[in-house]
Amino acid sequence: MNSRRQFLAKAATLAAGISTTPTIALSGEKNLRTCTNEIRSLCGEWLFSTDANDSGSKHRWFDSSFAASNWAKVTVPHTWQVDPRFAHHYGPAWYRRSVDVPSTWAEAAVRIEFEGVFHTAKVWVNGQLAGEHVRKGYTACTIDVSHFLQPGKPNAIVVRANNAFDEHMLPRGRSSDWAHDGGIFRPVQLIVTPKTFLEQIQIDAFPELTSGEAKLAITALCRNTGLQPWKGLASFRVMEESSGLQVLANPNAGQVAIAPGATQTVAVQATLASAKLWHFDHPNLYRLEFSIAGENESHQLDTTFGVRTFEIKDGKFYLNDEHVRLMGVERMAGSNPKFGMAEPSSWITHDHDDLKNLNCIFTRVHWPQDKRVLDYCDRHGILMQSEIPIWGWETFRGMTAEPDADILQNGLEQLREMIARDRNHPSVVVWGLCNEIGGQNAPAYQFAKRMLEEAKRLDPQRLCSYASNSLGETPELDVAGLMDFIETNEYFGTWASGNADSAAKHFDDLHAAFPGKPIVISEYGYCACTPERPEGDKERIEILRSHDKVIRSKEFVGGAIFFCYNDYRTHVGDRGVGALKQRVHGVVDIYGNRKASYGVLREEASPVESLTIENALNRFRVRIETRNTVPMHALKGYRLRGIFYGQGEIPTEEQEVEVPEIAPGAEVQVELAFTQSSAPIYVKFDVLRPTRFSALSILWKTQ
Repeated sequence: MNSRRQFLAKAATLAAGISTTPTIALSGEKNLRTCTNEIRSLCGEWLFSTDANDSGSKHRWFDSSFAASNWAKVTVPHTWQVDPRFAHHYGPAWYRRSVDVPSTWAEAAVRIEFEGVFHTAKVWVNGQLAGEHVRKGYTACTIDVSHFLQPGKPNAIVVRANNAFDEHMLPRGRSSDWAHDGGIFRPVQLIVTPKTFLEQIQIDAFPELTSGEAKLAITALCRNTGLQPWKGLASFRVMEESSGLQVLANPNAGQVAIAPGATQTVAVQATLASAKLWHFDHPNLYRLEFSIAGENESHQLDTTFGVRTFEIKDGKFYLNDEHVRLMGVERMAGSNPKFGMAEPSSWITHDHDDLKNLNCIFTRVHWPQDKRVLDYCDRHGILMQSEIPIWGWETFRGMTAEPDADILQNGLEQLREMIARDRNHPSVVVWGLCNEIGGQNAPAYQFAKRMLEEAKRLDPQRLCSYASNSLGETPELDVAGLMDFIETNEYFGTWASGNADSAAKHFDDLHAAFPGKPIVISEYGYCACTPERPEGDKERIEILRSHDKVIRSKEFVGGAIFFCYNDYRTHVGDRGVGALKQRVHGVVDIYGNRKASYGVLREEASPVESLTIENALNRFRVRIETRNTVPMHALKGYRLRGIFYGQGEIPTEEQEVEVPEIAPGAEVQVELAFTQSSAPIYVKFDVLRPTRFSALSILWKTQ
């Protein structure tokens, strides 16, 4: 638990659009040092054109003098797939805009960061090729553009994006089942720093649960892009994110000496006293501010982190040494046809508020997510399995004993970039390595094995797994057996013949094959995806309830993730046309409208088994009973809220009381009293999590 790993993390918490150029003085210094850290957002208006004939490069659309008079104006983040004119365009398209560069940037390092361009980006600045990010559509790309800028005048930035189906990348060709939305679909910004700057920060926090301390291992990557050697001093401080209170500081964390054009890694260890643990019900965060300061300038880079453990002991999951059994639902991003993959922050918050309302404490995703998603999960408490974007046995079509070299290399690159960018997020507890690849097939087996080795090399503390649909026969031969725990996508009664009894036998077979490992139902649900399976929410509800009953009967099942939160847009959809091409699989539709199954999933995923209510003259005695199965965890810091509805069903009084800690499978009784003398029409009771999301709602009506 105290291993130190070479830094690979990309600090992902710089806020787009915030510009700061303060002047600071370090202790003992007579001269002030300039701390340059300017972030200029490039979101907003760009010019845009598709390139159906792929002639833009030939006609030098990237030249700064090129007249783009007939190009459309679009707002970045942007995807052309939601425009009816271009919904079926899979190929290149171009973006361009002008940026005013002040003369003060002449002595700075200037980088452009694209948080996501699907799937290939080539970038020109003032007509010169500055860099590219090839066949990796869901991870960030940062390019140093300092030498291409012309300070004191407008500068032309041109991006060629390409989302053509490609046989040499992941997802391979048309093998996946989600929307391949092209474009600059996530935020983009300019990062302006001194020529010597902090490029990346990694922090690992290892709690010592008996003492209450946390051991911190901090690794910073410093880069010198200047022409002169650079010397300076590293320092850091740690604050509570919620209060801003400083809890740890080191003004002398080591000397830094970097040759021109070189990098240096600074590794620091520290102890955080009385550490507040991160938990899905108590998402306590800290902020690390790391600085380097030379003779004339300094640079600071920040990142948030949490202190927690998530591990397997005796075939069970433990969060901060508490045995937990997890439940949740998966969301398919990019499914609202108004936005596609270019989701605004408001829609990301909307959907994840819905996940919290659905009592989701554990989810997985099929590709690396927008960092705004991970930031939400950090701050509101959702455990996340983040995956490289590989789906389907067709990924390895035509291969023999080994995966093709280009596919393996692309997978490794995407894995490395995902881990580097996202590893500081406490919400990310599992690296997902594959999905439904046919794990008994030789090239698929070797691919997953290599991904596992690399993930453990880069981040040995986190768990790794892959979602398998090839465990029905001879499960012991599947590459799933190499993983930290077993994940099975179970669709008896929908994609596969059978019923809940079939699922029960399948789970027992997996436990017999892998007796020392927890089983996670990584997908289950109902898809109206073929003519013989028309949309029917009653069927979805029936599968949810009957399969949950089986899941709860198996003590070796450590978690279950319902698929899916939303009907989702996909290029292989069997319903809808254009931007509305989709698969009907969710408890909400593509616009977020709730189906009846939404409420059922919310109740099924609640840690509260039942509420029993008695009333004596508006003094209510409420007995709260918790589950002792999936989902299972202690209720700490919960509250009971009651809203009194009087004549005309008007809410006239609200009361809250604390709920004592409740262990799994236990019950407590609390009393909640109203001041009004008349009887209510009804009272709405909510069991509130510490994060203020409701875990269960009950309407009590006067008899």
